[in-house]
Amino acid sequence: MYSFCMMNANYIELFFDCSSPWTYLSFNALNNLAKEHNLEVKYKPILVGGIFNSVNPSVYKSRENPIPSKELYYSQDIQSWALIRDITINWPTIFPINSVKAMRGCIYANSQDTIHNFALDVFKAYWTDNKDISSDEVLKEICIQNDMNPTEFFEFITMPSTKQELIKNSEDLIEKGGFGTPTFFYKDKIFFGNDRLELLSSLLKKSLL
Repeated sequence: MYSFCMMNANYIELFFDCSSPWTYLSFNALNNLAKEHNLEVKYKPILVGGIFNSVNPSVYKSRENPIPSKELYYSQDIQSWALIRDITINWPTIFPINSVKAMRGCIYANSQDTIHNFALDVFKAYWTDNKDISSDEVLKEICIQNDMNPTEFFEFITMPSTKQELIKNSEDLIEKGGFGTPTFFYKDKIFFGNDRLELLSSLLKKSLL
């Protein structure tokens, strides 16, 4: 069982995958919340497909047999949140997407202290601009946008240690009780989903955590 050691934490731990629209919706909002409460965000890139395979296979079943009315509501809900978060979401041509290179790239960006900006550009490329974030060319463009060396980037994301870190982050989330993205932790509390940010914010403002 995962041993929590965050009781006096001054940070929020975010487990995320850029292939999720709900994570895009929460990404800047979580960063703003952390700044408001003088907290650090510790970014943990994961592969959400591995999470689904291990502990939440119902996601795949729902995609195989979608309920039209639920799909319509889902679309409306995403667009309503996009208005609130002041971002644009256009459902991409390729969905789901293989995000493994992008998420390994987030590990590289973290080593360069630019993970937030890099990940945000990946989100925008996929969810706003309908770009294929599994493509080396698209990832190269995002590297250049973030003043990162593409050659070093692609060497880094093929390293065994990088692959293992992404796997370990995903395993850690499962061990801590997570089942999707975005999942964030503060002290001993787990929060799942874009809309849980408002709950966390209210608890922090009322000093209930």
